[in-house]
Amino acid sequence: MATTNQTSSIPVPIFKGENYDFWSVKMKTFFRSQDLWDIIEEGFTIPEDTSTLTTAQKKELKENKQKDSRALFVLQQAVDDTIFPRIIGATSAKQAWNTIQEEFQGSDEVRNIKLHSLRREFELLRMKESETIKDYYSRIKEIVSQMRAYGENILDKKIVEKILISIPQKYDAIA
Repeated sequence: MATTNQTSSIPVPIFKGENYDFWSVKMKTFFRSQDLWDIIEEGFTIPEDTSTLTTAQKKELKENKQKDSRALFVLQQAVDDTIFPRIIGATSAKQAWNTIQEEFQGSDEVRNIKLHSLRREFELLRMKESETIKDYYSRIKEIVSQMRAYGENILDKKIVEKILISIPQKYDAIA
């Protein structure tokens, strides 16, 4: 996910099939900054008979089509060539987004299982004797970041408690 493409002058993160949750947060922010998120989240419908539309409705429809095309283009650019075939047939940005989301985010049950696994990993985490506090803190923050990406609200107080409880005895003077 380290690679980027340029859209306008803003780099777009490339999704390679890993770290979907982080990629999706970045993409949502990007789409909001470009005023495109509503078209992805809600989509839009094209009426069968456009002849009955008012001038204002026709203008709105045209704007929605343009926004959808821009958003679809960005999504196509924001996925690796190995992911692109999954959305090649998408005719709207909403359809492409939902396709990627369904495959890589997983169902609520899968997300709950992943979150449960991360909670367990956090609770069982202990600092190794040979590890620096900085490295241990980095390991904790990585797990906490993943938990937060899955919607867990973990307070900094709990992180500090975790560090103080799980560091080796040689640090007892500071704990």
